[in-house]
Amino acid sequence: MPHQVELVPSAVTFEVEEEESILDAALRNGISLPYGCRGGHCGACVSRLVEGSVSYPGARPEALADSRPGSHECAPCLARPEGPVRLAAEPLDTVADIPVRTLPARVEHMERLAPDVMALYLKLPEAERLKFLAGQYIEVLMGNGEARAFSLANAPDRDATLELHVRHVAGGDFSERVFSTMKEKTVLRLKGPKGSFVPRENDRSMVFMAGGTGFAPIKALVEYFLSKQEQRDMWIYWGARARADLYMEELPLNWSAGHANVHYVPVLSGPGIDADWDGRTGFVHEAIAADFPDMSGLDVYAGGPPVMVHAGREAFIERGLPVEHFYSDAFEYAHQAHKP
Repeated sequence: MPHQVELVPSAVTFEVEEEESILDAALRNGISLPYGCRGGHCGACVSRLVEGSVSYPGARPEALADSRPGSHECAPCLARPEGPVRLAAEPLDTVADIPVRTLPARVEHMERLAPDVMALYLKLPEAERLKFLAGQYIEVLMGNGEARAFSLANAPDRDATLELHVRHVAGGDFSERVFSTMKEKTVLRLKGPKGSFVPRENDRSMVFMAGGTGFAPIKALVEYFLSKQEQRDMWIYWGARARADLYMEELPLNWSAGHANVHYVPVLSGPGIDADWDGRTGFVHEAIAADFPDMSGLDVYAGGPPVMVHAGREAFIERGLPVEHFYSDAFEYAHQAHKP
């Protein structure tokens, strides 16, 4: 028999059929909940179970591996209700209203941002615009039927140019092509937008945690909030191995110099940190945890490798951050290749 799920505090309700996940039922009912990989890995969907119990079709989801006992965290992408459930999760009506489209785009410009990072600036056809939200991603459709997904690194505006940050991965079909044979004017096929790593409008101060090219969606989110003349405090932490990996550092430096409510903290963790580096060192999530012993009133946006995202979520929840105010884009899982 179906079970009812209520989302709090919105009081939105829907029914989940037997052997159906909470996320699948929500999407079937036109309710967009946060999600990424849909396989229990990335943690983008993790929410607090306020009331009721759930089960999972296989092993406990990897995204919950670091959950504290008694935290009542739930992964809706796999969770099956065992009765009536109340879930602290925020419906994303703005995401539900945006259609996923397939469009051609021309590589208008390529820019080497770092030895292993290339920016692609893609131009859509003159009569086309891609409606999307800051923080979402698109898929580049490959000739072999697979896809590669990349966060859009620019906020929406009236321009038809899309910005991607591509890291060179040895043996990666698409990144090898970008760094070896791709030329300007190459035409790609894109599908999107996708993802729920999008801005939340409330009165909470914001912490942005980026790891490597996880800076791409963070850049888009910050640009969006700045375009809205956001007055809330915004703290941007960017973790990298060495100074050279902070491949667009002039941007956060300029943001913080030009806006009293924007603060930028780079953190280096590599063994060969530059000799003249006098900034923060160690893991980026540890720097944030040290600076914010009480995180109960914050929104946290995390973009980067799953190990960073998972470690951050655990550390921040220990400091009082409600799990429903931790938003993530763990791109190594959520953006893996798949059949479109």
